[in-house]
Amino acid sequence: MKKLFLFVALLAGLLAAAGAFARAAVDQSDPQALIRTATQQVLDEVRADAIAPGDIARIRGIVDRDILPYVDFRRTTRLAMGRHWRAATPEQQQRIATQFQLLLIHLYAGALAQLKPDQQIEYLPMRTSPGDTDAVVRTLAQTSGKPVEIDYRLYKTPEGWRLYDLNVLGSWLIETYRQQFNEKIDQGGIDGLIQFLTGRNEALTSRKP
Repeated sequence: MKKLFLFVALLAGLLAAAGAFARAAVDQSDPQALIRTATQQVLDEVRADAIAPGDIARIRGIVDRDILPYVDFRRTTRLAMGRHWRAATPEQQQRIATQFQLLLIHLYAGALAQLKPDQQIEYLPMRTSPGDTDAVVRTLAQTSGKPVEIDYRLYKTPEGWRLYDLNVLGSWLIETYRQQFNEKIDQGGIDGLIQFLTGRNEALTSRKP
């Protein structure tokens, strides 16, 4: 349970890192510089103006304005579905991607509330070459307790690096959801997964802050 809580609480890394890209000049040709600058800006923003866990409207505004251009949610969804992605119709793919994105937004809203004013991030050394198309930025997040490993996976596009996966304490977001998605599809098919995601989001939306 502790590992799951950290995974949810630190989903802010996947979304919050991107949220700052549009508000500052960030070198998108360097994956570590991109994550470092963006993450620090988000920490500064949270310290200055805390975000309530239930403030979905504000979170959605941040996502629509700043996050979507820099995080490839569709790639994340496709990889989480694995072989089932090809079996889905284009309409089903879009509905799943939309509902999965909304679920991550809900988790992001709660995650921001878990960030502490004394949060510190250490960036581990990494080597990249001009020919690399995939990279992992490894970090250690620490407050007053034991350091927590948080890794960011990005891939290179003509427009720059894009974030699509996150690892907390050895649990990659895509791998975690792939297991759950497979279970729901085995039980009720592609439409069963859509119903599950939709129901989960409706429950989170109706929950009072």
